[in-house]
Amino acid sequence: MNATKRPLSPHLQIYKPQLTSILSITHRLTGFALSLVIIASPLILYFLTLSQDSHSFVMTIFQNSFVKLVLFFAIFGLSYHLCNGIRHLAWDAGYGLDLDSSYKSGYAVVGTSLGITLLIIFISGAI
Repeated sequence: MNATKRPLSPHLQIYKPQLTSILSITHRLTGFALSLVIIASPLILYFLTLSQDSHSFVMTIFQNSFVKLVLFFAIFGLSYHLCNGIRHLAWDAGYGLDLDSSYKSGYAVVGTSLGITLLIIFISGAI
């Protein structure tokens, strides 16, 4: 066999990223990130109720701009994962499988997720 420097099969460096592939990868990443949030949430609640000092410490941490940004992305990740999960359920039922509908529903998922995130942040008074 000849030794070539070509990859054995086309890989990520050859394909142009598409909206559908980016949204699929993002769906998996948000699922993983939300599993971390699920682990951290009870710990945060525990420290909020432990004592007045620990409550004040946690509330001080939540006033940090970086922590607020992380919370924004956590809320966006949750709303995105929910909306994209509904999209996947529609696909499982056989709806929206053509390319045009796939792109429209992808943009709708991103827009709706951003809208839900901003609405939650606005209602909570963080803005």
